[in-house]
Amino acid sequence: MSGHATYVPKSRIAKWFESRLPIVGLVHSSFIAFPVPRNLNYFWTFGAILMAMLMSQIVTGIWLAMHYDPSAGNAFNSVEHIMRDVNYGWLLRYMHANGASMFFVAVYVHIFRALYYGSYKAPREVLYILGVIIYLLMMATAFLGYTLPWGQMSFWGATVITNILAAIPIVGDTIQSLLWGGYSVGNPTINRFFSLHYLLPFMILGVVVLHVWALHVTGQNNPTGIPIKSGKDAVPFTPYATIKDVFAVVVFFVFFAYWIFYQPNYLGHADNYVPANASVTPAHIVPEWYFLPFYAILRAVPDKLGGVILMFSAVIILAFAPWLDTSRVRSANYRPIYRQFFWLFVAVCVILGWLGAKPPEGGYVLASRICTAYYFAHFLIVMPLVGLFETPKAMPGSILESVTGPHPQYGGSGMPAGAAAAPSSKG
Repeated sequence: MSGHATYVPKSRIAKWFESRLPIVGLVHSSFIAFPVPRNLNYFWTFGAILMAMLMSQIVTGIWLAMHYDPSAGNAFNSVEHIMRDVNYGWLLRYMHANGASMFFVAVYVHIFRALYYGSYKAPREVLYILGVIIYLLMMATAFLGYTLPWGQMSFWGATVITNILAAIPIVGDTIQSLLWGGYSVGNPTINRFFSLHYLLPFMILGVVVLHVWALHVTGQNNPTGIPIKSGKDAVPFTPYATIKDVFAVVVFFVFFAYWIFYQPNYLGHADNYVPANASVTPAHIVPEWYFLPFYAILRAVPDKLGGVILMFSAVIILAFAPWLDTSRVRSANYRPIYRQFFWLFVAVCVILGWLGAKPPEGGYVLASRICTAYYFAHFLIVMPLVGLFETPKAMPGSILESVTGPHPQYGGSGMPAGAAAAPSSKG
């Protein structure tokens, strides 16, 4: 990771260790002395929140795996055993199940923040694409995890999604056979899903390391989209950003605790407390809430293959935002026209989520098609054209000026002329 300060060990042991494995210097330059823009708001704390949620999911998942039996005959009963017989098993299970939802709440805020403030623009393209890869891995992990309780919705969700994958030309049937491990969803399927679900979080952790590395190479974006021009535009990561991140994580975990202790089953589905039965199909098969927008896009197209292509394209198109956006201004704070289209895009995503929970009939299908059309139009039409014809607002000269505001007697640094060299009485 790129460092901006040189760590100087003081003791002989520290010097010896640093000369052979400079891990303390890496941490110091990346998470203590690393300069961050002084105008970051609380939307920038969701990176720390996501890291905390990832650690929570990995730790609770490892403990749950110690008591889980990945077999079609015993999976459901092993989950009930965790809930009833394992010490604090109910807490671990509720933390893990609701933690998935909290993870997606935080990642959606993180994604929309990046789209609003233009954090995908050069030189942060690789940083942003790594974020999209993390999102794809999260979706795969969440789907696999949802099937493991082996209730009715788990079983039929696995059946529906694996049947959809069979529509992919050439490789679809092969992928389906590999996932099934037989002629239908059964015991080999849940074994494979459990193995992949256990593996993918560690892959996510690896990509997160690359994501943070890329962040420290290019530096953080900020609400103005203006790069750091001088030392006055930045503050050290510790204690300023550290304290802000810790506070935000604590507040988020209070919100998380509400769902664990007061609404532990609200975000799930009642049918998943019924053992899987291949002979009885639920009246309405729906995925978890964080997949509903993509489920609505899938069902908006009458053709099976077309729906699969659009569903995957809805995620992959996010990775092309750095090249589809033609504006030279990053932040939507200074783009009045684009800002209106952005909030329309957010509303469309929410509506798609609502439509994904409705039956695919009548006006719901028509509304899904309209919203799907705008979803793709936002990236393929709005981003390229608005960037060409929009007149941005006047921008501050520096990050410091965006905080202090312009003043007739102040220079571009936000300080009175000649005051830069004056020593501070407070040290």
